[in-house]
Amino acid sequence: MNMIRPVRRADFPVVQAIERAAGVAFADIGMGAVAEDDPPSLDELLRYESAGRAWVYTDDRDVPVAYLIADVVDDCAHIEQVSVHPDRAGQKLGRQLIEHVADWARKAGLSTLTLTTFTEVPWNGPYYRKLGFRYLSEDEMTPGLRAIRTEEAARGLDRWPRACMRRDL
Repeated sequence: MNMIRPVRRADFPVVQAIERAAGVAFADIGMGAVAEDDPPSLDELLRYESAGRAWVYTDDRDVPVAYLIADVVDDCAHIEQVSVHPDRAGQKLGRQLIEHVADWARKAGLSTLTLTTFTEVPWNGPYYRKLGFRYLSEDEMTPGLRAIRTEEAARGLDRWPRACMRRDL
């Protein structure tokens, strides 16, 4: 049975493989540096797992086919990464994971979801707009989001248009 559940340590290599597979689509549109970006390290995944902020969507054999990791940034639930294996693209698994983290955020007393994304990649900014996110203007960005964007720029991600987005819950 397909389901969303917390990530387990045994899932970490599968989560990394999902990220690598999902990255191939970026290479296909000329964003090879994004495709080559390393997946979350085992230490990073352990931190998310230990904090209870990592979930997987599993297939009928309980094998992860998509995942989402989240932070709390400036009292908002911040989607750090959501990726779906390309073999399962178009099945609304990412949307289900985002709705799952929205429920988690509400229960945690957080009233907003945030994320950073590429504005011109169809499965990024335009996709999140369909899910109710809106782009933030420069003056709406919180200190934590500014810090994330600074770190992303240092990693070279600003070679392509990038922005912060927000969805009120």
